[in-house]
Amino acid sequence: MRKVFHFDSPPGPYIADAAVLCCFDHRISTAVQKFLKKQAIERPDMIVVAGGAKTLASPRNDFEQDFILEQVRMSIRLHQTKRVIVMSHSDCATYGGLAHFKGDRDAEAAHHRSELLRAAELLTSTFSAISVEPYFIKFDGVWEVKVADDLKSASPKASFNVRGIASP
Repeated sequence: MRKVFHFDSPPGPYIADAAVLCCFDHRISTAVQKFLKKQAIERPDMIVVAGGAKTLASPRNDFEQDFILEQVRMSIRLHQTKRVIVMSHSDCATYGGLAHFKGDRDAEAAHHRSELLRAAELLTSTFSAISVEPYFIKFDGVWEVKVADDLKSASPKASFNVRGIASP
């Protein structure tokens, strides 16, 4: 082997501030990193896969969901994670993008809210000792999904409360 890059990193074990499940779409990566920093998450266990929360809420197959649950389980076991952040984002190709919702951003947001709540429910029922925080990333910011919000809200916009950062 030949060293091709030098960096200094603490070699000892660590406790993760959170396990973070998000999509690998590059368009949201800067927003995710800035948001995590704003949330004081300096040591995340990143679980970055196509679709993010979709892999738990509406997986293509059992393997996909089982794989993500195992990653969370490993984060809990190896790095004592007590917090899981689960994310989805606008115009996600695994959902068919915004076009799947015929350009209707409110319909898209309502659908993602439902998916994020389903993913959060699965995580909390599987891992009772963790807190789960669902977030929806739009191209103007990160939106917190309140688990206790009234599901019968007349307006999909009302089900999101702005929290976090604006995307660059």
